[in-house]
Amino acid sequence: MKNLLIASVFTLFSNSVFADEGMWLPILLQQLNIKDMQQKGCHLSAEDIYSVNHSSMKDAVLLFGSGCTGEVISAEGLVLTNHHCGLGQIQSHSTVEHDYLKNGFWAMNKSEELTCPGLTVTFIVRMEDVTHQTLNNVTGGMDQINRQTTIEGNNKLIAQNAVKGTHYAAYVRSFYNGNQYYLFITETFRDVRLVGAPPEAIGNFGGDEDNWIWPRHTGDFSLFRIYADSNNNPADYSSHNFPFKPKYFFPISLKGVRENDFTMVYGFPGRTTEYISSYAVDVTQHISDPERVAIRDVRLKIWWDEMMKSDSVRIKYSSKYYGLSNAWKKWQGEIRGLNKADAVAKKAAYENIFTQRINSNTQWKNEYGNLLPRLKQCYDSMSMLLPAVNYYSEALMTPEIFKVALAMKPLTDAASIQAANDAEITGTVLKIKNGLTGFYKDYYAPADQEMTAAMVNLFEKNVGSIYEPGLLTSWNQKYFSNDAGKWLFDKSMLDNDSLTLGFLNTFKIGQETKIINDPVYQFAISLSDYYDSIISPPYQRLNEEINLLNREYMKAQMEVFPEKRFYPDANLTLRISYGAIKGYKPTDAVTYNYFTTLDGVMDKYKPNDEFYDAPKKLINLYHKKDYGDYADTDGTLHTDFIASNHTTGGNSGSPVIDGDGNLIGTNFDRWWEGTMSDIYFDPDECRNIALDVRYTLFIIDKFAGAGYLLKEMKITR
Repeated sequence: MKNLLIASVFTLFSNSVFADEGMWLPILLQQLNIKDMQQKGCHLSAEDIYSVNHSSMKDAVLLFGSGCTGEVISAEGLVLTNHHCGLGQIQSHSTVEHDYLKNGFWAMNKSEELTCPGLTVTFIVRMEDVTHQTLNNVTGGMDQINRQTTIEGNNKLIAQNAVKGTHYAAYVRSFYNGNQYYLFITETFRDVRLVGAPPEAIGNFGGDEDNWIWPRHTGDFSLFRIYADSNNNPADYSSHNFPFKPKYFFPISLKGVRENDFTMVYGFPGRTTEYISSYAVDVTQHISDPERVAIRDVRLKIWWDEMMKSDSVRIKYSSKYYGLSNAWKKWQGEIRGLNKADAVAKKAAYENIFTQRINSNTQWKNEYGNLLPRLKQCYDSMSMLLPAVNYYSEALMTPEIFKVALAMKPLTDAASIQAANDAEITGTVLKIKNGLTGFYKDYYAPADQEMTAAMVNLFEKNVGSIYEPGLLTSWNQKYFSNDAGKWLFDKSMLDNDSLTLGFLNTFKIGQETKIINDPVYQFAISLSDYYDSIISPPYQRLNEEINLLNREYMKAQMEVFPEKRFYPDANLTLRISYGAIKGYKPTDAVTYNYFTTLDGVMDKYKPNDEFYDAPKKLINLYHKKDYGDYADTDGTLHTDFIASNHTTGGNSGSPVIDGDGNLIGTNFDRWWEGTMSDIYFDPDECRNIALDVRYTLFIIDKFAGAGYLLKEMKITR
C-alpha cells in the first residue's frame, strides 16, 4: 500500500504541469503558462492578459475592499462583484424601513447611487521581481531578527523609490515562503458607490444550507461604480466627481458555456499552503479545523436564534453572521476532503520521495536532512498548545463587548500618566468615539450577553485550569454561577451605547477610574494580558521556527524536484488560474452536471423559508419563461456553473473568462470537499462555482428593470 501511494504521488506531482492546479503570477505567463493555456483553448496572448505597455485585462481586475475581487464591466467604471462581497455595504445602508437586504436595491440613475464610506478598490499598475534588491546585505549567518529587519528596511526603500512623485502606492510581498520577492505598484480609488444588489432570496439563495455545495442556484452578485476627479485620478467622495474611465473593461458573452470549454479566473486569492508538511496537514485536519468548527457551532446558533426573532437584529448581524458561517462550513468541507483524499498519507509519501532524493546527494543531505524531523518536533509541540490558542481566539475573547473594553485601554493608559496631555487625551477620546459609534449601530447586547456566558463555559469545559487566568478562576468561584454574561453585563456600562458615549463626551482626566473599575474592562484586560504573556510567546516562537523551516523546505523542494512546476502560494496578490468547464462525480453512481438552471430554483423553492424563499416577480418570470436574450440554446435560463479552476478565498467576485477574453461568469464559491485545495489540490475533487453572467444580466434587466445599465456594457451574442 505504501509503495502504491508513493507511485501515485510521484505520478501526480511529475505531471502537475498539465493539471489545472495553480495560481500563477500574470507577469510570468509568457515564460511559464501561455503555451499550455493555448493548447487548452485560450486564444489570447500573454500581453492581452497582462501588459505594462498597453491596456490589458489586468486593468479591469481590482481588489474589492480588503479581501474580494471585482471586475470593471463598462466604460463608466461599473464594477461587478459578489453579493457576499458587497454585503457589508448593503447591510450598512439597510434599515427596517429600507430593508435592502430583504428587498434588494437598484439605482435607476447615477444620482440614486449610494455612497460607501471606507470602501476602496485597488488596481495593480505593474509588478516586478525585486528578490535581489530585497535580499541585499542579507547573509546566511544572520539571526532571524536581523534578517527580517534588513529585509523590511530594503522593502520599505524599494516601495518608496518606486512611487516617488506619483499618487500610486507600493508594497513588496514574499513568495515561496520568503525565497522570492515581488514589488506591486497600485492605484486605489476611494469614491465607490452602490449601484445595485438583488434581494437575499436571489443573492444568497440557499443560504447556509447550500453554501459550499453543488448543485447551486445562487445569484451572488452586486454592482458598484468607481468615481474619480476631473483628471480620472482617485479622490475622496464628492458630488463633483465623475464616473471612472477605465483603461480596459471586460466584454460580456451571451454564448454560454459547454463542458470542457477553456476557463480562466483572474483575481486576488487570499491564502493557500500547498507546500506544507504532512505534520501540518495532520494538525489542521484533526485539531485546528474540528475545534474551530465546534466553537462556531455554538456562536452561530446564538446569533441565528436572535436574528430570527427580530428584523432589526437580523439587519445588524447579517454581515457578521455570514463572515462567521462561511469559514465554519468551509472548515467542515476541508476536513471531509482531506480525509477522502487521504492527504496526510499522500503528503507523507511525497516526503519519502523527497528524503530518498536528498539521501542520494551528500550536499542536499547535509543541508536539508534535518528539515522534516525538525518540522515534526515543532508540530508535536504545536498540537499541545493549539487547544488553548483556538479556545482563546475563537471563544473566550470573541464577545463583542470585550472589543469595547480593549478599545478603552489607550484612554486609561494615557489618562493614568501623571503628566497626561489634554490634547492627547482629546484625540484618543475622539478616535474611540468614532470607532464605537459604528460598532454600536450593529450591536445587540442581549445576544452578546448570552454569547459571553456560552464562551466562558465552552473554554472551561475544553481547556481547563492549565491555561486559565487567575481572574477567571476566582470570578468563576465568586460571581459567575455558570452565567458570566449576566453578572458582567449587569455591572458594566460598556454594553450601553448612551452611557458609554455619554461618558466619553464629558470625559475629564481622573474619570478613567470608572473604566478601570468596570468588571467587563477588568475581565477583558485580564484575559488579553494572560494570553499575551503566557500563551502567545510559545505559540509565536513555534510559528517563527516553523516559518524558518518552511522557507528552507520550500527552497529544498524546488531544488530536489526540478521536473515539477511550482507556483507560489496565494497571498492576496494578482493571480491567474485556468482550467475547463467540468462536471463532477462525488461518489459511486452519482454524477453532477456542469450547470444549473432556474428550474432548480423553483424545485427548491419553499415559501417564507429562511433559505429557499424566492421573490414573486422571479417566480412570475419563470412561469412566463420570459428570459429575453439570456436563455441558453436549450431554452432554459442557466444560473451557475462549475469548472476546474484553482481558487480560494479572495477569488470571490473574480471574473471567469472564456478563451476569447469575454466575461462568462463571476466566481463565488467552491465545492465543499474541494475546499481542501487550499492545502492539497486534487483535480478530481476540486471545482470552483461561478454565477453565469447571463443570469446576472437577466436579474438586472428583467427582474430589477435596470436595463439602462446594460447600455454601458459591451455585450456579444
